[in-house]
Amino acid sequence: MKPDPGCKLSTMLFMIIEYFKNHDAAAVGARFQARGRMLPEGVSYHTSWIDETGARCFQVMEASHRSQLGPWLEAWSDLVDFEIVPIMTSKDFWASRR
Repeated sequence: MKPDPGCKLSTMLFMIIEYFKNHDAAAVGARFQARGRMLPEGVSYHTSWIDETGARCFQVMEASHRSQLGPWLEAWSDLVDFEIVPIMTSKDFWASRR
């Protein structure tokens, strides 16, 4: 059965807080320049910010399930410790409360 093109699959947003091991942003930057973001299929990158000290990065990712982040987390786990927070837009949050 073909998926209905008008039907959007349910996805979740995640705030990924990356803590650079040894505060080594240079190592993370070098890998990113050499290999790119290395996202697995089904995971979308939205945007990111890095704190002023260069010790942490905050990224918004989208996937249908948290488990899809696994290969990406594994690819960076030698350089980064992760905190993963499921999030939703303010609009969606307030709409769900009605």
